[in-house]
Order: sequence, then structure tokens, then C-alpha cells
Amino acid sequence: MNATIYVPDFLVAAVVRLEPALREKAVAVLEGEPPVVTVAAMNEAAAEAGIEPGMTKLQAAAYPVELRQRSPAQEAAAHAVLLDCAQAFSPRVEDTAADTIVLDIAGLERLFDPPAKLAQDLARRASELGLEANVAVAANPDAAIHAARGFASVTIIPPGKQAERLGSLPVDVLQVAPEILQTLDRWGVRNLRALAALPEVAMVERLGQEGLRLQKLARGAVERPLVPAEPPLEFEETMELEHAVELLEPLAFVLGRLLEQLCARLGARALATNELRLMLDLDAAQIEDSPRDRVIGRSGHRVIDSAVNSMTRSPDAPMTRFIRLPLPMLDSRLFLKLLQLELRAHPPAAPVMKVTLSAEPVQPRPGQGGLFLPATPAPDRLELTLARLAGIVGKQKIGAAEVLDTHRPDAFQMKRFAPSAPQGLKPRRESGDREIGSSEHLKTDHLMTRSPDPAMYSTMALRRFRPPLAATVEVRDGEPVRIAAGEIRGEVASVSGPWRNSGEWWKSTETTPRIDTDDHGSNWARDEWDIAVPGTQGIALYRIYRDLASSAWFVEGTYD
Repeated sequence: MNATIYVPDFLVAAVVRLEPALREKAVAVLEGEPPVVTVAAMNEAAAEAGIEPGMTKLQAAAYPVELRQRSPAQEAAAHAVLLDCAQAFSPRVEDTAADTIVLDIAGLERLFDPPAKLAQDLARRASELGLEANVAVAANPDAAIHAARGFASVTIIPPGKQAERLGSLPVDVLQVAPEILQTLDRWGVRNLRALAALPEVAMVERLGQEGLRLQKLARGAVERPLVPAEPPLEFEETMELEHAVELLEPLAFVLGRLLEQLCARLGARALATNELRLMLDLDAAQIEDSPRDRVIGRSGHRVIDSAVNSMTRSPDAPMTRFIRLPLPMLDSRLFLKLLQLELRAHPPAAPVMKVTLSAEPVQPRPGQGGLFLPATPAPDRLELTLARLAGIVGKQKIGAAEVLDTHRPDAFQMKRFAPSAPQGLKPRRESGDREIGSSEHLKTDHLMTRSPDPAMYSTMALRRFRPPLAATVEVRDGEPVRIAAGEIRGEVASVSGPWRNSGEWWKSTETTPRIDTDDHGSNWARDEWDIAVPGTQGIALYRIYRDLASSAWFVEGTYD
């Protein structure tokens, strides 16, 4: 058994898929470049209104129809949606045409019930993905194709009933050559039943082998194997805007629709994504190479754009932004919030003419956790919170600290925070390990669980000041005797040091004191001291140092 998914008026359906408000309206699709722009396709409502193929744009504008420009990118995305829909039900899928997909459903009754139920599920899934499709089930692929192209909604043809059910369809459903169709029309053959009743010898004598093939198709008697297609896992949605968009709110509406389609397609394949790529084609005529005011945001407030993007990117190149997620996710609302935050932080330099959104498919992350593990925030909420914080303090100041491979004091960098997968509570027991509950285990269990003596592990911790506090230090006989650094003031009661600390001599020497720990582009040399300063609450211990390049003093931290 084979099932066929067919989308009528495919060029119109590819446009309407991203604009659901047009489903109940008369729509015509235009193609060509000005001044030669003509009607390429229209839906049934537009045809009833008087629209005909080949009309110019000016002629079509006189009718009460919605006009849209043909978009190859949207047609490719709609075709990919059909493939996603089919492959969610069967691994054997034939890519017959842009508007037609055939799938092998033999042996799927145990998964999807009878063929009639499977056909309804196919139609429903296609509708959820934005395409209203006809679905037909028949014993061979060609009979299913012609039934889907000729009958609306869902059609089930029992085995052996192909000629009877297909007989009422017009001859042009076979997509024959125009000259053959004209010949059949002169003979008075206008449906498949009349074509199937013609003598085979006479058909071959007048139309050759093509006539015999058409007669077998009319009877539904052509048996052929499917040619399975293996389309690449590419998930991309594109929308070309009729008018340039300057404000974030209407752009967010477009992004929301594209994200819904992407997530629906990923869900049909049981996939998620960990990376989104947004490409915005800008109006090159309005891109300037100098800073300017531009309206952006929901409230229409004005922001000042920097010219960095304009200077480093060609005016014709699209603006590209990436959203990288720490875990696979599939939430269109979350993705929309992240894109909005990204666009607020990096607004486009000109009005947007075209939006392209793609997702990197990955396997979804299993969500089962351990019973005794501490509760952690949901990954989607955590990612949204991190994105909002990054918009406030900057991406370089949020994440997880990573110690650098250097001897420079307090050298680290911020990397993206990604929660690790929960670890199992019960490790795998190797050969020779004692089994839990054994006598040997019970003998040593009290030794392993006994709390250690705190006196054995007592130590002091240095609480660093970031950045270090600039200080004024009075030195006598080479040792600090008095310090003043903000609230840290007083005589030095005790001192230990100095200890010389230096490194990376091959790098340049900074002439000014470095108090930012994130920049490690120069060598360093300093003398460190530990001092005790009496205060109102007792004696406080501090680590101070003198930068040898600038001779400036700093308080690095305090001991707890």
C-alpha cells in the first residue's frame, strides 16, 4: 500500500503557510521582474474572482485579491515540510514533485491503525505544519498520486478498485503532453474511464507506447517500486517582506511565525535544536557608515547605533546573529524571547527586507532526573535568565569562570555556562569491590563516614577584591608601615614579605597599573606582602602588592 500527500495550488500554499490570515482570502502569486510581472498561480477563490494565469500585476490589482510575490525560498521550505510530514510516518518516502510526496505504508497498521486512520493523521499533521493537503491511499504509487490530485481531502481506494474509483477523474490529471490532450479531446475522451475503455492496439497505432502507458495509468494498473529519497536534515524558514520593517515589534511577529514552523518541523522528526541562526537582509540604500539615530523597540524609543557593523560588513551582506543553547530545546516562545534580547543588544543598521531563520537539528535531551538530586532550574528558564543578564552587564561578564593555564595571579576567563548532565548515584562496581551490606563493608563503613577533625584541615582563604583597591602605602626601611585604601586605614601592626612574583617576560610591559583581571596581554612583576592592620573589630589581615612597572600599590584581598 502507498499513500500520497498532494498540496493543491502549491505556489499559493507556500506563501499562505507563513501568513495564516490569507487562508480564507483570494490570493494570487506573481512572478517576474518589473515591468513584466504576471500572475503565476492563484487559489480557487482568486479564480472565482476572475484572476487568470498570465495576467499582469496591474490587471490583477483591479480585482479584490491579495497579491504576493513568488518566493523560491518559501517554496523550498514548504517542500521540506512535506518531506518532514511524510518521514514522521514512514522511512520509505519518494520525492515525486514539489507538491507531491509518496510514502510506503505497508506494515504500518500496528503503529498507525488502519490505512484510513493513517491518511487522516497525515492530513492533520500537514495542516498543523501549515499546508492543507489531499491524501490518498491506493495499492500502487501512481494510482495514489492521481487520486490525491483529483479528489479533495482523504481518499481510500481498496485493492482492485483503482479503475472504478479513478474513472471519473478528468484526463488532465495524468499531466499528459498538450498535443496528446488535444487529440484525446477531439476523440471525445475527457475522463479516465473513457480512456481506459479504448482498444489497446488502436491506442498504440495512434499514440505509440505513450498512449499505452496513459491507458494503464487510467486503469490504475501500473506497478513500480518507490524511489526512496534521503533529504538532508536542513531546517530553514524564509520570509521576504513586502515592505521594509524598522520596528522590533512587527519583526518579532515575523520571527514568531518562523519559529513556530521550525519547531513544528523539528517536532515532526522528534528532534530539537541547540543553535539558531538568524540572517536579516537589510535595505542597502539606508545603510550608513556613520553612527545615527534609529527607531527600534516595542515602545519606539530611539537608540544610537554604532558604525562597527557597517564598517566591518559589506552593505549587501546579510546581518547574521547566532543563538547557541547549552542544551537541546524545542520551545518557540523561549527562542523568540532570546532573539528579541539579541536584537535589542545588536539592532539592525537598516530596515529589514528579508528574514531567514535556520536551526541545527540535534537529538532531544532526556529529561528524567534522580530522586535524590537537588532541584535545578528548568533549562529554558535558566537560558532566558542568562540572556537577560547578558543584555544588562554584557556577554563577557556572565557565565562560568575558567582558570587560565598561567601563573599570573587571579588569571581567568568567562566561558558559557552549560549545566552538566546529572551523574548517577550508584557507580559501576568493579571486580574486587566490596558489595554494599557485606561484613567487610560494615566494618569499614564507620571509618569512611566519620567526620574529619576540623583542626586537621583549618586554613585561611583569600577573598580577592576585583578590581584590586588602589592604595597609598608609607614605606620605612623597605617595609610598609601605614596604609590608606578606602575604608582600610591604619598602622601596619605586622608584616610578612616581600615575595617577588613575575612572569611572561616576552610580552610587552604596561606603563599603567593593571587593575582589570580580564586582560592578560602583558607581562607582570610585583612584590607581595601580607600585613595585619588593627581595626574596630580586631586585627584584619590583607594581601597587598607593589607593581614594579608603575610603582603603584594595591590591596589584592583580605584573609578570612
